Amino acid sequence: MTRYASPPVFYRTAGLWRPWMGLATLLFGVPAIVYGLYFAPPDYLQGESYRIIFIHVPCAWVSMFAYVAMAGAGAAALIWHTKLSELAVLAIAPIGAGFTALTLLTGMLWGRPTWGAYWVWDARLTSELVLLFLYLGVIGLANAYGDSRRGARAAALLALVGLVNLPIIHYSVRWWNTLHQGETVRIFGESSMHESMLWALLAAAMAAKFYFLWSLLGRLRLNLLIAEREKGWVARELKLESADA
Repeated sequence: MTRYASPPVFYRTAGLWRPWMGLATLLFGVPAIVYGLYFAPPDYLQGESYRIIFIHVPCAWVSMFAYVAMAGAGAAALIWHTKLSELAVLAIAPIGAGFTALTLLTGMLWGRPTWGAYWVWDARLTSELVLLFLYLGVIGLANAYGDSRRGARAAALLALVGLVNLPIIHYSVRWWNTLHQGETVRIFGESSMHESMLWALLAAAMAAKFYFLWSLLGRLRLNLLIAEREKGWVARELKLESADA
């Protein structure tokens, strides 16, 4: 693992893996979205409006998955002071913020026909909004310092503190009387969603995670080039890529 923490080694390795992440996104995402939006049977209670679940739920899952990854990178940055971990915090934050914003937007669009309003101060919606503010706080704090490495470590600390919000998001439908529907997909136990819908939702979730990885590898490669622009390996890698192109 120490070897892959080296900026030039990681840059080359990420460049090899990134196209495969993009291909996996398409292989899982295209059939899942097409089937979910056009061919899956309508829900017996919500009718056609439930179809937004094939976008909303995968985005919600990745919004939390990305935060765990960001906090993990933040812990590594604070403990081992590795540049790659610091850059990972800064790379994950805008991607996670995008997924969280899309979660909130699709949730509002789903809420209008279901609850009669675009927004209600539901426990899960509110805690997901807090998650968006945490992502934005990490981005803002990282950019508030003149020294980018100090900013990254300060942002890493905020990311670790914000972990307390994730159990609130996950268990909010159990802990409080909430309008948000309960869990329909369970890792342990039987899911309440019919198989004709479940496979498409799981495939869409896989596509969202592969897209997260594709985007993360791209942002990390770009951040490495910027952070290491005065190092000799950057010029060599860019020359090799230009020759291959």
